[in-house]
Amino acid sequence: MTLRILLVDDHDLMRDGLRAILEKERDYEIVGEAAGGREAVRLVAEVEPDIVIMDVAMKDLNGIEATRQIRADHHGVAIIALSSHSDPRYVTAILRAGASAYVLKSNAYSQLKKAVQSVRVGRTFLCEEVSSVVIDAVRHPQAESASAYERLGAREREVLQLLAEGLTSSEIAKQLHIATSTVETHRRNLMRKLDLHGIAELTKYAIREGLTGIES
Repeated sequence: MTLRILLVDDHDLMRDGLRAILEKERDYEIVGEAAGGREAVRLVAEVEPDIVIMDVAMKDLNGIEATRQIRADHHGVAIIALSSHSDPRYVTAILRAGASAYVLKSNAYSQLKKAVQSVRVGRTFLCEEVSSVVIDAVRHPQAESASAYERLGAREREVLQLLAEGLTSSEIAKQLHIATSTVETHRRNLMRKLDLHGIAELTKYAIREGLTGIES
């Protein structure tokens, strides 16, 4: 049976490299590519992939939120997270969002096919460097910041990322098709729930937690 795969990464060269790796397999079919999380969510509904290979840190809508939205509406789609980072905040956040595997980009050539085969049969796959990170996170949970983020609503998380990426309230409202006053309400709620004060602190928080395409 042919395995249908959607590639999601905001770098063209990275997607080209992933395609080159995967197309060597006769029973893999690349059914689409997306340069961002919002596009990925839309494409999943259109092309109906079996597996999505998802970059974690992307602008507009990060891979964590895209994974959460895809898994909410398409339970049968498996997500393989792909990242340059082994930071436990990145790893645990996207696994909690519903990803079944986590592969470092530096190991994509040797590890990606193994990840695909694992999630294909319903197993979890973590590359070696990430396995120890997850074990440490379970043994020594740093739950406060993570749990605060988990308590945010889906729309609040989207607004948080876009604020951190420098969009104004009116620009966010236009992009999310909501009123500017609603964005302002979300902003106030974000600062209250996260105990942060001002856009600068929200931005630092979002970057630190790996929620944007901006490097920390």
